[in-house]
Amino acid sequence: MFYRLAVAAIAASLTAGTALAEDPKFFRIGTGSAGGTYFPIGGTIANGISAPPGSRPCDKGGQCGVPGLIAIAQSTTASVFNNAAVQNGELEAGLAGAYSTRDMYLGEGKFEGKPHPKLRVVANLYPEDLHLVLAKGTKINDLGDLKGKRVGIAQAGSGTQVAVEAMLGLWGVSRDNIDEAELNNSQSAERLADGQIDAYFYAAGWPVSAMVQLATTKGMDLHSFTDEDMAKINAAVPAYIPSMIPAGAYEGVDYDAKTPAVSALLVVSSDLSEDFVYAITKALWNDNTRKLLDNGHAKGKQITLDTALDGVAALGVPLHDGAKKFYKEAGMME
Repeated sequence: MFYRLAVAAIAASLTAGTALAEDPKFFRIGTGSAGGTYFPIGGTIANGISAPPGSRPCDKGGQCGVPGLIAIAQSTTASVFNNAAVQNGELEAGLAGAYSTRDMYLGEGKFEGKPHPKLRVVANLYPEDLHLVLAKGTKINDLGDLKGKRVGIAQAGSGTQVAVEAMLGLWGVSRDNIDEAELNNSQSAERLADGQIDAYFYAAGWPVSAMVQLATTKGMDLHSFTDEDMAKINAAVPAYIPSMIPAGAYEGVDYDAKTPAVSALLVVSSDLSEDFVYAITKALWNDNTRKLLDNGHAKGKQITLDTALDGVAALGVPLHDGAKKFYKEAGMME
């Protein structure tokens, strides 16, 4: 449940430099629904960058994050909500897909004339694979076959929904010729299991917990896009690139599912100071956070310093100056 902390506490959290080691500072990270990938990954990142007042020192088995920082992962409706909340100062950070982040920063596409100029990137995290989930034993040739069907198009306020509507339009599919349902991943899985919808979309790093449960109970299938269809999607929605969900990622899905994927990003506000975001970035990539990522959600292993800048330069959304300072010191950029 999304909630707000006291304004005074948040204002204190935004101070930097010598203040970093003093009073407790709260740092809210917008994630996604509890049944998706953003929420567990956001929780791991929050744990890694935190070092609450009074906690044991890092070298004595304590937390190795930013001194005095209490980071909190908050469940939200994901990318679009998170970016808007970062822009408006309702969140300090958020996980968001590259597609919606770019359009929102520039004020393009669905956000024409509504730029979000405060958005700044801290890191590229991992690829979010688009899952088109079908009832067990169901197949479609392409997205055009969804006409007349009951289709979950993800939550309002999610980057997935924005991208999915653009993709469906390439095959002449719209809200006018499907019975659309705006649902989070857990709700979509439940309704598919109950026969209330025929298919649903969800972009996330596999394995997704709600789908794991669906696959092991009612069963499910995944649509595998053709190379031609993925090229068609990539031309229209460049942030989505060819990817694959491997056989065995979900019980009973014993084939590789070719699918588009978009990068998940950690985004913050330009209002945060350079010193503060530098400290956050440094904590994100320390050895302690590495262990947490490796031992948490399966996607955590794909969140690496080596890939932290992948695709960022071409995205059109600036790195935060604090993150830039860290990557320069690490020899990753000039």
